[in-house]
Amino acid sequence: MTHNVEMSAPFKVNGKEPRQTDNFIYLGSIITPEGGTKEEIHSRLGKARRVFREMNNTWRSAQYSTSTKLKLYQSCVVSTLLYRSECWRITETDLGKLRSFHTTCRMLRIFLPEKITNEDLLRRCKQEDMGTIITKHRWRWIGHVLRKDPQSTARAALHWTPEDKRKRGRPRTSWRRTVEGEMKAMNQTWGSLTRLAQVRQGWRKFVAALHTIRCKGRRRRRRR
Repeated sequence: MTHNVEMSAPFKVNGKEPRQTDNFIYLGSIITPEGGTKEEIHSRLGKARRVFREMNNTWRSAQYSTSTKLKLYQSCVVSTLLYRSECWRITETDLGKLRSFHTTCRMLRIFLPEKITNEDLLRRCKQEDMGTIITKHRWRWIGHVLRKDPQSTARAALHWTPEDKRKRGRPRTSWRRTVEGEMKAMNQTWGSLTRLAQVRQGWRKFVAALHTIRCKGRRRRRRR
């Protein structure tokens, strides 16, 4: 697979010309020429649905408490769904699909004609919004990266900028733009976050408070 490169001549590996492909799986993730995560999120949703269906007997059983079912949901279903989500480039459409899955995996035995809002459902299940969960996953991982040696590849990638010029028009949503937008909403810089990340306990408190920060950001946007 090539990315922004045209092959002038075929090449061979061990005497054989490799087959070209539009995507491939590497370490459980789908790699595409565009570098997006649409296919990856679609794949993770399918795998999470399969895990949830395989545990239907557990969800329907009266033998287990709701608390036990929610712990199983977090450890088996959510972990499958959000594998590698720390590096996802998420659009509002993608986030809507993830939120829909999160709120339709119901274990409270709610039947028609009873109705319940998604907010009430999450509150009764003591679950966070999917956007908050992904944000916490991302910043928890960023904390690990900021504690690495400044010369490490992962650390350098946080600030790396491609040399090629981008196409005309509105820039696409990217992982870096998402992170920098959240930094701006939190009145933070890479320097202040790097200093904060060195103290693990302080970083854990920072990540735990991200739900409050997200809510404040939404309220500011509504006022505008």
